[in-house]
Amino acid sequence: MKTKPKRKKHSGAFKAMVAMEAMLGVKTTAQIAREHSVHPVQVSQWKTVLREGMPDLFEAGGKQAEDTEKLIADLHRKIGELTVDLDYIKKKSKQLGL
Repeated sequence: MKTKPKRKKHSGAFKAMVAMEAMLGVKTTAQIAREHSVHPVQVSQWKTVLREGMPDLFEAGGKQAEDTEKLIADLHRKIGELTVDLDYIKKKSKQLGL
């Protein structure tokens, strides 16, 4: 019985390098695939992923800043709530003599 060959797992850096080579267009997809021992369809898929993901690289800073600001606002609100709770507990414990 034949066993299936294990699938190759390529790193993100390798995929990006191959995709960038394909984006540059200096070599054909077939040449790039042969040089890196991958299927030409895989090179095209990585190229597509790179092309579609590139706009997010430049917009990520703005989105990340918004997420950070929202997180900070939520944390400040929570600190306020906890401060009010603590003050109430201190007041009640003094009234009860604890």
